[in-house]
Amino acid sequence: MMVHKPSWFRDGEVFVSFADTVGINKDGNTLFAIDSTTGKRTATVDDKVAADVEALLGERTGATSRWIPNDDFSLAVPSYYNDRHTAELSDLLRKPGYDGFEVRSLGSLIEDKLILARPGHGSPSADVRDGTFPYIKVSDIRAGQVNINPTNMVPLVVAERFWRGESSGLRPFDLITPVRASKNIGDFAMLMPGQQDIVVTKEVLILRAADLAPADNFFLMWALSLNSVRSQWDRVVFMQTNREDVGRRYLEINIPWPTDSKAAGRVSKAFRDYYQGIEKLRTEFTRELARDGIHHVYLGVVDDD
Repeated sequence: MMVHKPSWFRDGEVFVSFADTVGINKDGNTLFAIDSTTGKRTATVDDKVAADVEALLGERTGATSRWIPNDDFSLAVPSYYNDRHTAELSDLLRKPGYDGFEVRSLGSLIEDKLILARPGHGSPSADVRDGTFPYIKVSDIRAGQVNINPTNMVPLVVAERFWRGESSGLRPFDLITPVRASKNIGDFAMLMPGQQDIVVTKEVLILRAADLAPADNFFLMWALSLNSVRSQWDRVVFMQTNREDVGRRYLEINIPWPTDSKAAGRVSKAFRDYYQGIEKLRTEFTRELARDGIHHVYLGVVDDD
């Protein structure tokens, strides 16, 4: 039987629109465009998918659409094919001052053992959260910090059960981000000295620069905080049973990687100074409060002088 093929049809390719609006809001009502100068709704329907369809019928590519070879169409999630996110980093590294870097994926760096990756420990039930070792949930990871909730602490015996040993396996200045059930997937925080003896929910990713790497954790924090890197998470984070989830797709995130260790130290200086400065202030603050012991503040363990 003869099948009609429209003029825009391409053998071996799939047309994908990754536009973020289709003219309908979350309540099923018409979504109108907002006037950026007044902040008010206009009479124009905000339907960017329609613009891509019009481009397709005109046999051209729209602003938020592209053709994908059949062999590369592995996931039926339109946002996954938004190549703008991956192009931004390449554009950045072409600018002056970035000649000491190359684009590498987290997956390739982990495979080459230049970055070490691991999940969290697990989630102790609420009835055993009565101890001295902090339990960290995804909601405790915000604004570049791991915020310890003193009402969520477990006994040593519970902590060791989740650590599967006598220590957490974490180190000061490890990087941590949620990977499920959070709007903050891809926003990294840094674990401060004295905070490593914690139990972390399994729904996180923990990264560490390997000892043989030409960069340290402060560089990793610099790289993962770049707008051109952070935006890539929008491509790989999907909804799973109404909860955000990245799975192992985080391995596809590209970051700048130094071909020169001096370049790595140069660009990440502000991050190094900031986190080491916070550590100095945190240590002084915690020691001062510990002298009289009358405050309900817990920022982690600080070594004695």
